[in-house]
Amino acid sequence: MTTITVCTTCRNEATRGSKDGSPTGEAFLETVQAAAKDAPVKLRGVACLMGCGHGCNTAISAEGKMTYVLGRFEGTEEDAQALVEYATLHAENEKGIVPFRQWPQGVKGHFVSRVPPLD
Repeated sequence: MTTITVCTTCRNEATRGSKDGSPTGEAFLETVQAAAKDAPVKLRGVACLMGCGHGCNTAISAEGKMTYVLGRFEGTEEDAQALVEYATLHAENEKGIVPFRQWPQGVKGHFVSRVPPLD
């Protein structure tokens, strides 16, 4: 099953320089959770994805499939919806590779890296 991992310690670009208040990632996890309520994906939060310059960071992964790391999200409902739409397409593809023409507009420009599955 495809899993969306959200970094809970991330801060978006607007809050990165400040340590005031809760990290943006905590709220983004809740926003993604609401968007994924009926989606065929799992969701989890982790303390750090080590991409601080790209926050808010997420990863989309599944056993035997390509893993994608995405970042530079502001943490909005639109960001969450696009992420869940992409993860759903990832879940539907045998190798986890979603053709560019199917990408939701909201994930374009947010890819940081992709990691091939282990053999």
